[in-house]
Amino acid sequence: MKDLTTSFSQKLADLLAQIYPDLQHDILASQVLEAFFPYGSARRKRTRAPGNNMWSEHDALLITYGNSIVDGSHKPLDLLRDFLLRYMKDTVNGVHILPFFPYTSDDGFSVTDYRAVNPTLGDWADINRIADDFMLMSDLVLNHVSSQGTWFNAYLQGHDPYDKFFFEASPDDDLSDVVRPRTHPLLREVETSRGTRHVWCTFSHDQVDLDFRNPEVLLEFLRIMRLHIDNGVRIIRLDAVAFIWKEIGTRSIHMPQTHAIVRLMRLLCDFAAEPIILLTETNVPKTENLSYFGNRNEAHAIYNFPLPPLLLHAMMTGAARELNRWQISMPPAQLGCAYLNFSASHDGIGMRPVEDILSEDEKFHMIQKVREFGGQVSMRALPGGGEAPYELNITFFDAMKGTLKGEDDWQVERFLASQTIVMALEGIPAFYIHAMLATPNDQAAMEKTGRARSLNRHRWDYPTLRKLLDDPSSPQFRVMNALKARIAIRGAQPGFHPNATQFTLQLDDRIFGLWRQSLDRDQSIFALHNVSDETVVMPLSTINLIEGDSWVDVLSGQPIIAAGEDLVFEPYQCRWITNRSYRHG
Repeated sequence: MKDLTTSFSQKLADLLAQIYPDLQHDILASQVLEAFFPYGSARRKRTRAPGNNMWSEHDALLITYGNSIVDGSHKPLDLLRDFLLRYMKDTVNGVHILPFFPYTSDDGFSVTDYRAVNPTLGDWADINRIADDFMLMSDLVLNHVSSQGTWFNAYLQGHDPYDKFFFEASPDDDLSDVVRPRTHPLLREVETSRGTRHVWCTFSHDQVDLDFRNPEVLLEFLRIMRLHIDNGVRIIRLDAVAFIWKEIGTRSIHMPQTHAIVRLMRLLCDFAAEPIILLTETNVPKTENLSYFGNRNEAHAIYNFPLPPLLLHAMMTGAARELNRWQISMPPAQLGCAYLNFSASHDGIGMRPVEDILSEDEKFHMIQKVREFGGQVSMRALPGGGEAPYELNITFFDAMKGTLKGEDDWQVERFLASQTIVMALEGIPAFYIHAMLATPNDQAAMEKTGRARSLNRHRWDYPTLRKLLDDPSSPQFRVMNALKARIAIRGAQPGFHPNATQFTLQLDDRIFGLWRQSLDRDQSIFALHNVSDETVVMPLSTINLIEGDSWVDVLSGQPIIAAGEDLVFEPYQCRWITNRSYRHG
């Protein structure tokens, strides 16, 4: 049998040959190992055995900015830690702190220094303390850096090695096929010590794209990954990874070299002494998104990007047809891989993932209602000209204000049903802090910044928030406590392991139903969710409960007799009916 260390070296060499065919791979391999496994960093002698043991039904994540909670006196990271320990300790076991580095724009995604913590938030000691109690996720913003950072300033002055760190192109180049997430001009003209240059800016002119054709760029990010791992990070989110490799005359997205770089990072993470999960962020249509699993050799986890807009569609229409049709077509995650399920994120509700799922008419009516509920729509440029909706900017709680018929009194119930579906699906559930806190649109912040995304990036005053969380009449109290209870119930059921068997049920259009079975096949769960504002009566024979087993709806505690009466669902009621009821706590 080939020695596994030799196998690692061969895989590393093969990947480097795919990415940099014209370079000396033995020298580059040594540089890669030195960058990711510097002196003092342990490396496994063999890769982890493939399997689904890196996560379980107990896992749930909270997504937050480092300053989503402030009080004007204490360090935001200290306040975040207090909030996590006070309210989230027995609810989530992981936290994604969105970019906590010094930055100049895009609320952190225009980084000036990857090795420092933004001093307005705290310092590395504060990050370390959070990592002591929660599985920590950080962002590797590897497509671009701030135009005002040290790297780009050194590029402008022609200083080595940064003079070759950024992707240049010419206005005369054919860039018509480039896939764009924004509408601004792709190239930015800058004056350098070597004369006028045009740099590539996928996301904004303050976010200048790096040139991964230069291996020094890759090596630098491997060193940054190691620094973050040494500071307690255990989930690394590869931000906007689909765009990192460019070639003139192509779409410059999902390039073969991009996938090879992800495979290289996965190989290194699997050989690290620490248990590292690699997560790719690719807000693109389904097939493109799924490609980042590779052949079980790229991302450990990928975002389930079609879920948020399809959840919104189901809740607005009162019918789960499109959600159901999409879920039927979704493959189970491969061995050693998992989906990350969510409804809300800091970026709003992406529309690219449903470009080939929802009709133009369906998208138009959704957009119309989002605007009526106080939201905005951000556009992207199309190859060859024109624009299309890129994302809906609205808090998911306010997106649940009503249906296509208009606003109503079911906002809280509708919202809770949407989050319960997130919990029931195959994968790991993640909750944006403003979903957990039922945060309304921040119109004042949008007016102040002029950015639509600010609607969904509210900063809570901590004393005010705590009063609301102590007030049983507030939406914040009602939503948080209901979500905490359901997350706890979910975490006690083996049938909700992220890789437990899942089948999508064909039921009344108003009911989105799943059948889950634990990995040991001991527990079955029928997860049934009314997405409408109507009372739905469903014959028990529809789901074929096995007689002789003791069935119970673990959400309500109601016993269910296999040959009993029809199931009645009140508007937005959810039922998790199982033959093995496990208590949480």
